[in-house]
Parts: sequence; structure tokens; C-alpha cells
Amino acid sequence: MVSLMKRLRHPNVLLFMGAVTSPQRLCIVTEFLPRGSLFRLLQRNTSRLDWRRRVHMALDIVRGMNYLHHCNPPIIHRDLKSSNLLVDKNWTVKVGDFGLSRLKHETFLTTKTGKGTPQWMAPEVLRNEQADEKSDIYSFGVILWELATEKIPWDNLNSMQVIGAVGFMNQRLEIPADVDPQWASIIESCWHSEPQSRPTFQELLDRFKDLQKQYAVQFLAARSAAGDS
Repeated sequence: MVSLMKRLRHPNVLLFMGAVTSPQRLCIVTEFLPRGSLFRLLQRNTSRLDWRRRVHMALDIVRGMNYLHHCNPPIIHRDLKSSNLLVDKNWTVKVGDFGLSRLKHETFLTTKTGKGTPQWMAPEVLRNEQADEKSDIYSFGVILWELATEKIPWDNLNSMQVIGAVGFMNQRLEIPADVDPQWASIIESCWHSEPQSRPTFQELLDRFKDLQKQYAVQFLAARSAAGDS
């Protein structure tokens, strides 16, 4: 894990600075991000984030994950969730906590460790089937749902119920009707039951860049309209 983190350099991946080892434990030193995790930010936030900021945050996560998936060999996070995404003072989001990461060699990953958080995990992972990069895409879909709703995923179910609902009954979180249809369609594509039908982070990069342009145009149009009135 230390050797893995040591070689990662990307503005949207948490910077590893060193490690302190003792017989009992391993302590990892990383950069400090003052705004804390995205999970806490969304739950504590008193004013709703505007959509341009949400798109920017989504793009940060996509860039960080795309970098990891393009490492040689690819790095699959396996525990991608909002509490493992950290936010700096400029609102830049960085992917952290590689506790479950695995390098992808010739064989598929298996998740026999049973770790991870069911609320963010892909159905195939919950069923203990073979998993690959596409499992991270599903988890990213849940994070997009959080960015859109500012709610906690499956907060009315316990872990075993989530495993049953998502892994075995093919249920998905409800996307509120007021969420931008394009944003909703990206979430749904990330949640496809068939992993190979989910997009890659490279494809998501293009989709969010398009959304970012649209929101910028809408914002300028709204500002000029407000100026005219």
C-alpha cells in the first residue's frame, strides 16, 4: 500500500507524504485538506451548493479516478464513497483512502475481505462476484446522487438490507424529479446492472465537461437577464 501511494501524483489524488511504522501499526502522513470529507460537507452544509460547484466537484473526482484507472497496472479503489473524498480550501476534491485498493493484474479482483461500505458498493461486489474498474463507476454514481440530493444513501436500511435490495433485488436509489435530467441520466448509466454497460471515467470526463459548459452559459444568461431587469 505504501509503495502504491508513493508513486501517485495527481492534483485530484490525496498526496502521500510519508509513513511511520511500528510493530503494532502503520501511520500514513498525507496532505491536510481543511474542509474535510465530501460526506461531512454535504451533511453539514447550511446553504445548498450551486450546480456549477457540484459539476466542478464531480469533475475533480472523475479526473482523480481516471488517473488511477489509467495507471499501469490500473488501480481499482474498491471503497469509493463520499467519506473517502477530501476537499481543500479551494473546494478541490481529492480521492483518498486506498485501504482496499488493488492493482489490477491479469486476474479479476475478488472481494473476499468483506470490507467496504454496502451503501456505495456495486451489486456484483455485494454478491461477492468478480469485480473490476466498473465497480468504481457504480460507486461514483452513488456519489453523484449524494451531490444532487445532499442526502445519505439508503439511510433507512441497515447494511444487510442494502445488500439484499441492491445486490439481489436490483433496486436503486430514487432520483428526485427536480434533478437535472442529464445529471440523472449519467447516474443511471453508472448504475447499470451489467457492469460492461457502465461508462468509463474517460467517457464521464467528456460528459461532465459538456455539462460544465452548459451551466456556465446558463449562469451568464441568468446574470445578463438580471442585469436587464
